[in-house]
Amino acid sequence: MDVVLPCLDEAEALPWVLDRIPPGWRALVVDNGSTDGSADIARALGARVVREARRGFGAACHAGLTAATADIVCFCDCDASLDPADLVPFVERIRAGEADLVLGRRRPLTRGAWPLHARAGNLALARLLRRRTGLRLHDLGPLRAARREPLLSLALTDRRSGYPLQMVVRAADAGWRIAEHDVPYLPRAGASKVTGTWRGTWQAVRDMSRVLAEPPVAARVREGVRP
Repeated sequence: MDVVLPCLDEAEALPWVLDRIPPGWRALVVDNGSTDGSADIARALGARVVREARRGFGAACHAGLTAATADIVCFCDCDASLDPADLVPFVERIRAGEADLVLGRRRPLTRGAWPLHARAGNLALARLLRRRTGLRLHDLGPLRAARREPLLSLALTDRRSGYPLQMVVRAADAGWRIAEHDVPYLPRAGASKVTGTWRGTWQAVRDMSRVLAEPPVAARVREGVRP
């Protein structure tokens, strides 16, 4: 199993995260331009380091996906807010044929783990997603798992904050079975690159709005746009 860990200046969190990679699984730390020695720390702790010069959460995730070789690929934030060991039941559900994409539904363990404005934004996004796809999801969190080849076939194009949402939208359009699994959510190490700044929040809203405005796959094909 490969676990993709997009990383931008996460030196503080990396030891905790990598220590929790399930035995026999491989950690792919995608360095997205860190200046705090994150890549060296990851390498010293036994992870494979993939470099992605183009800045953006989606760029880092997709670089990890293309570098992965396992049949099932998992994604996890690298800020110690989520435990990669919690991905084990995700993989079991996929292997059992119960789901094609499993998403972690975050359950904060402390009041400060998930700021109110971020939680409200996630809820609003889930409602918009329901209108667009009919999916009744509660969270669009970063902890997730799916098979590699089908993921690549979705031809994801967003390379910033809209990448996780685009994955769900296109999977829904393709008729995937999408399931949620509750996971503990911890206070992250360091400041968020997205909800921690007004600029990051605004960019995320813009990216996700663009994804939700995409026509369904059938319409894109009719228009001659790559699905």
